[in-house]
Amino acid sequence: MKQLTEKTIECPYCGETIEILIDSSDMEQPYIEDCQVCCKPINILVSESANGELEVSVCSEDDVL
Repeated sequence: MKQLTEKTIECPYCGETIEILIDSSDMEQPYIEDCQVCCKPINILVSESANGELEVSVCSEDDVL
């Protein structure tokens, strides 16, 4: 069973704060999700911190995670 976690991120394009659902089984696998406000593609990478919490890194198409 997949465990989805809701996370708040800031769009690297428009700066809006948006909610995304993170699938913890997608660790260390970059994927793209469109911003709910400006519709531009956000690169997302989910990783686990040293203390076991989910960390979410986001960047624009032009940047590299």
